[in-house]
Amino acid sequence: MCRTGEEPDPVGIGDVVGTDAAFTALLEDSAEDLYEAAPCGYLSTLMDGTIAKINTTLLDWLGLTRETVVGRLRFPDLLTVGGKLYHETHFAPLLRMQGELRGIALEMKAAEGRRLPVLVSSVVKHGSEGEPLLIRTTVFDASDRHAYEQELLRRRKEAEQARTEAERAHAEAEAARRQAEADRERLSDALAVLQRSLAPSSLPAVPGLEVAVSYHTASPDRLGGDFYDLFPLGGGRWAFFLGDVCGKGPQAASLTSLTRYTLHAAALHDPEPTAALTTLNAVLHERYTASGDPRYCTVIFGVIEPGADDGHTTVRLASGGHPPALVIRADGRTDYLHTPGGLLVGILPTAPFSTAQTTLAPGDTLLLYTDGLTEARTGPTREHMFGDDALRAFATDHAPTTPQQLITALTGLLEGFGDGLDDDTALLALGAPAAHPTDR
Repeated sequence: MCRTGEEPDPVGIGDVVGTDAAFTALLEDSAEDLYEAAPCGYLSTLMDGTIAKINTTLLDWLGLTRETVVGRLRFPDLLTVGGKLYHETHFAPLLRMQGELRGIALEMKAAEGRRLPVLVSSVVKHGSEGEPLLIRTTVFDASDRHAYEQELLRRRKEAEQARTEAERAHAEAEAARRQAEADRERLSDALAVLQRSLAPSSLPAVPGLEVAVSYHTASPDRLGGDFYDLFPLGGGRWAFFLGDVCGKGPQAASLTSLTRYTLHAAALHDPEPTAALTTLNAVLHERYTASGDPRYCTVIFGVIEPGADDGHTTVRLASGGHPPALVIRADGRTDYLHTPGGLLVGILPTAPFSTAQTTLAPGDTLLLYTDGLTEARTGPTREHMFGDDALRAFATDHAPTTPQQLITALTGLLEGFGDGLDDDTALLALGAPAAHPTDR
């Protein structure tokens, strides 16, 4: 969409210029700087494991100096005792046979006795005659992932233990039945803690912007896959996203965690909405679909810049297979902000994403939601979905509205669906504060 009062740009000259400028800035980076300051560790070793080259990133992670490593240590020397044993018995033999290994979980020794969980990929470089010359290795910091997976495993063990106790208690006396009930309550509490870890409990206050959010859980016994966030980009700009991953349970929770982490990192590198979704698509496809375990998500990602002198707020959005955002204007008009061309994120190795733009005048509100809202079953027989038209009509009935008023009304609507609501629903509303008489 064009900004209010501006002529459309039919040939996309602005986009072309911006893209050329971005590529020019990238080409100014030297290969050495890209190697040394990469967001992952790199090292090259001789075939016996002697380290011949290592980048600054990995040295900083381990708290080592180049002088004490290059030519003095072997790659196994950087590993813990368990990691070194695995390297000698599995990693090294497989690498010699196959020529490459990818995504192997190991632990490295860091300064002050710390252990650094990492994912290691190695490939053997061969000479013109086919002889092995050296080993190139990439190291990714897996600390957050490792901690999260350990927590999931721990909670899963607790759940399995609680279920076993409940089955055994079923044949016992009333006292055993009460104990089993207590175990189920503990399980629900554990799932609730995990669910809260997948989405922020509150969103930051943004100057010049009103924000409201809600997460409605359809079932307390299942981990949902809806997610959202709002975070600063610097320069007065803020990024936000809302989405839904496929499936339920721990696997969906793991996918949600990876999606949120990737969007954060991608936005801080390049805040353009289409760039963030392109990065997420590449990560999910490589991690899941390309490995034979197709998993995907729908997501809408945007950048908002509040605080214009006239009270207007600019919003740029890109969507990957997600329901369109709904704009509720201060004059009572409502309309969907469509972003055509967005595919499910993670299904294909490359996916086209397009950007939509709008301006929020004082009193306008932008609503993002997951499909649990529009796919809720209504009516006495629960045969009909609530749908997009009904949502728009509901918003029109409540216009004009503030983000908090809209979220409160929608929360009441969700509760009224009862058993017709069988999917989690996340709601995020952003709005430009209405102008007061003293502001005019």
